[in-house]
Amino acid sequence: MLQSTLWCLWFSCLIFFLFSHLSSSAIDSFIYGGCSQPRFTPGSPYESNVNSVLTSLVNSAAFARFNNFKISVPGSTQSDIVYGLFQCRGDLSTSDCRDCVAHAVSRLGVICPSSTGGAIQLDGCFVKYDGSSFLGVDDKTEIFKKCGPSIGYNSDIITRRDALLAYMTNENGQYFRVGGSGSVQGVAQCIQDLSLGECQDCLSEASGRLKSDCGASAWGDMYLGKCYIRYSERGFHSRSDDDDGDVDKTLAIIIGIIAGVAVIIVFLSFLSRLCDRKDGK
Repeated sequence: MLQSTLWCLWFSCLIFFLFSHLSSSAIDSFIYGGCSQPRFTPGSPYESNVNSVLTSLVNSAAFARFNNFKISVPGSTQSDIVYGLFQCRGDLSTSDCRDCVAHAVSRLGVICPSSTGGAIQLDGCFVKYDGSSFLGVDDKTEIFKKCGPSIGYNSDIITRRDALLAYMTNENGQYFRVGGSGSVQGVAQCIQDLSLGECQDCLSEASGRLKSDCGASAWGDMYLGKCYIRYSERGFHSRSDDDDGDVDKTLAIIIGIIAGVAVIIVFLSFLSRLCDRKDGK
């Protein structure tokens, strides 16, 4: 009875860990990142402002899905001012938003050490900081795109895709938009420092480029400077090879742990029965 209880407890804990990790991995999946070429001097007021901005972004993400800051610590000059913002996906909880922003900030520190500016897009959030103000500035520059394999000429799926993109780019007063048409699913979002009109223009531009560049692809992602739009014929999006590898490794480790625990419990059960038989004699 004890062995059975231990097994259930171990198994429940491991399953909880597995799903928690996979959920976190999906939110933290890396989409793209970039850094400015100029670097700041360690120990300078600019570095203090960068650290202050990034800390403020993480702290603020515990209470909101979007915020922006302009930081200038005492002793800073005009050239030391640092601007920053974060935007979480509209369907994230505040706890998931904070975790995503914290992960993004940590990763920025690795890929952009001492850079005067940097940006990173994860599946669940976007973070950017720079010494030049970009807050409230419309930006339709193509930053990243990715197209899935061709589905060939399938008029039904293409028609549904186009209808979905049209729906998500219709003016609806929302910065975060999701939709579906049969098996085709989509999501779109703007950075909330844009006006709703600018958001509309950005999503329309992204949608046009996505249809033009990805053609009859099973899925497609188009990220512009201040918005993105994504669709998938089967309701899922691309993930990087590194992310898939991380999940596979995690599954292998967890399966190995479960197998090891099972062996230990079987061994303990065998010893318990052996001791019971000896006591009976």
